[in-house]
Amino acid sequence: MTEMTVIPSSGAALPAQPFQARHLIGGVWQDSADGAVSERISPSHGVVVSRAARGGKPEAGSAIAAARAAFDDGRWSQLPGKARAAVLLKVADLIEANVERMALLETLESGKPITQSRGEVGGAADLWRYAASLARMVTGESHNALGQDILAVTLKEPIGVVSIITPWNFPFWILSQKLPFALAAGCCCVVKPSELTPSTTVMLGELLIEAGMPDGVVNIVLGHGQPVGAALAEDPRVDMVTFTGSTGVGRAIAAAASGTLKKVALELGGKNPQVIFPDADLDSAADAVVFGVYFNVGQCCNSGSRIIVHADIAEAFTAKVVALSRKVAFGDPLDPATQVGAIVTPEHGAKIDGYVDAARKAGATVALGGGALQVPGLGAQFYQPTVVTGVTPDMAIARDEVFGPVLTVLPFRTLEEALHLVNDADYGLSAGVWSENVHTCLAFARGAEAGTVWTNTWMDGFPEVTFGGVKQSGLGREIGRQGLEEFLETKSLVMRIGRSRANWVRTA
Repeated sequence: MTEMTVIPSSGAALPAQPFQARHLIGGVWQDSADGAVSERISPSHGVVVSRAARGGKPEAGSAIAAARAAFDDGRWSQLPGKARAAVLLKVADLIEANVERMALLETLESGKPITQSRGEVGGAADLWRYAASLARMVTGESHNALGQDILAVTLKEPIGVVSIITPWNFPFWILSQKLPFALAAGCCCVVKPSELTPSTTVMLGELLIEAGMPDGVVNIVLGHGQPVGAALAEDPRVDMVTFTGSTGVGRAIAAAASGTLKKVALELGGKNPQVIFPDADLDSAADAVVFGVYFNVGQCCNSGSRIIVHADIAEAFTAKVVALSRKVAFGDPLDPATQVGAIVTPEHGAKIDGYVDAARKAGATVALGGGALQVPGLGAQFYQPTVVTGVTPDMAIARDEVFGPVLTVLPFRTLEEALHLVNDADYGLSAGVWSENVHTCLAFARGAEAGTVWTNTWMDGFPEVTFGGVKQSGLGREIGRQGLEEFLETKSLVMRIGRSRANWVRTA
């Protein structure tokens, strides 16, 4: 770990008491019926930062019943789009007014840097505002060339009750990629955040009440995937479940939902490549590679965890990436200078290290890092920036989602070979290409099996541009216009004008 940039403990003041999180069911804050609670120990600071009610099937059932009643009586779904938009806009304003409070808890629970938490919480307000605009733009189609006596239209209606299950790595941002779009469509929701990061979701519940959201429209149940998440997927009163997380859990949710054939939207894992051609701006590409793999400690479905580099520049480019990696500031998430924070749990850190150790034993070379990182004053729940070379496509580290600050390097010679390496994966979330030749970029974008392709950039995103994957990276799309469409059903309405239809039964 020599010559790495490490930010020691800043000694920043921590909250005097853990945040108290409870369920929100039918507009009422509640403890669990059995009094069960769970505590979250900060991965960076080792102290209890939140204490949450731990729910079970009774709480999940009550929340679903509240959402079902709210949807069926039309208190939200039958409001004009203008009225729904007004509430969503108030929520956006309240999010911006509470950035510091929410960002602190997000950092302490997740381990991510405070500057990143501020950006995610504050930036999420834009998702709510964009969703508010869509609430006023729910439109169908008209068919007026079916004959003079026929008019047909398609109506777009809210799908109904939606279960929203969110992960620990971007707890507030990912919730804001789902919930405001479901609400804009007119749905009522039950939200289950990760048991590791419940606080900002509960804080949002407070803001929803303050903004005037009717009781029962948004319900929050805290707890583990078993039994709460399973109940939200299985219950026949739920019309749709949307989940972000690992591919393995996504399969389990799809299986649980299959009993009632409800709609399922899944945003799952990725093994995302950046392909570097010799004519690229190599300084910009190297910076983007370093950002792509270390952002959120690599605990990101969009992590650029593998680079596919032209053989003519592979050695020099890798050296450039290693040199930049040494300058990335790892350490205390509460220090504004920190760029990369803590690993979410010790168990996850051990899993990351297992992939690196297995690659080393299989003949790969660890060019940088490859072990836990001791941060003065905070401990060892951190992982070094790691670059692994000499990797072959069949190695687990090159194929599996490591979900840590670990970059693998593979060489290529031709565009066709690069595309083969890109597409020889179970995942298809995102991919990137670096070249000054527009023809190379377009050919790559057409050939890459991915939901998003970036050219000469990485991880730029906008509320207007939809997001989602192919293959085992998921089903459906989030944000953008398509993010609203996920929560709508289409109904065809056929109208005959006058009495022009000839009787089928002959009476004379």
